[in-house]
Amino acid sequence: MKVSVCVPTYNHEKYIAQMLDGALMQQTDFAFEIVVGDDASTDSAPAIIEEYAQRFPDKIRAYLHPQNLGPQEPKEFGGRNNVLFLLKACKGQYVALCEGDDYWTDPFKLQKQVDFLEAHHDFAICHHDLEVIYEDGSESHSFNPKTQKLISGIEDLLEDRWFVGTASLMYRNFFREEEFADWHHRAAAGDWALVIQLAARGCIGYIPEVMGNYRKHHGGLSNIHAVTNAYFLRNRRQMFADVNEWLSYKYNDIVQETLRKYDQLVEEIGN
Repeated sequence: MKVSVCVPTYNHEKYIAQMLDGALMQQTDFAFEIVVGDDASTDSAPAIIEEYAQRFPDKIRAYLHPQNLGPQEPKEFGGRNNVLFLLKACKGQYVALCEGDDYWTDPFKLQKQVDFLEAHHDFAICHHDLEVIYEDGSESHSFNPKTQKLISGIEDLLEDRWFVGTASLMYRNFFREEEFADWHHRAAAGDWALVIQLAARGCIGYIPEVMGNYRKHHGGLSNIHAVTNAYFLRNRRQMFADVNEWLSYKYNDIVQETLRKYDQLVEEIGN
């Protein structure tokens, strides 16, 4: 299998059909699968997913968990175990991520990213621009700035700069045979943890085209992963400290500056 499309979802009944349609419309010269994991949604999302899986049995592999995989606490880790389960279930040479409330708009997205990675063997990641859309009607905008670098590296991430929209991420699937770093399970920001491990193995390539939509709504985890949340800030700081050790302090000067930034943020909110 060339590509596994990894789709973690929870209570996305309003969005999941649009996400699956965006994946199913992909036009490729290779085989791909859609691996969906519903984390015991309490809405009609499991029924919608099951109906799609029955219609497209050769394309969709659905895991409808009867119980939420958790962890339930702390809330910052919500959905973590479902995501880790799905990432290990993806057997493709490459993995493309898209959460159940986001969706793709370009039918050639997967083909463009595979072509890029096939042509650039020293790259571990390929990402692209997204349109950020808001449930409350706020004006949409691009996820990446026009100045986004075409080639980035782990140093950019260790400077605490996030530029890889999850719905745009495609990576070489090193984790078919290998395990995640031990610190990954302690990091609330699972997307950061994943991308840092990948960036330690190769460059990050950017395609400056909008090929999908990132949806911001009240139920999104980004509302919890906020700079006003002291627990999240301390957890993020610890992640960078763990990464620093994992990388044998190769980028210690960069990481120390980032740690000082988080110390200041925690101090400013007084928690």
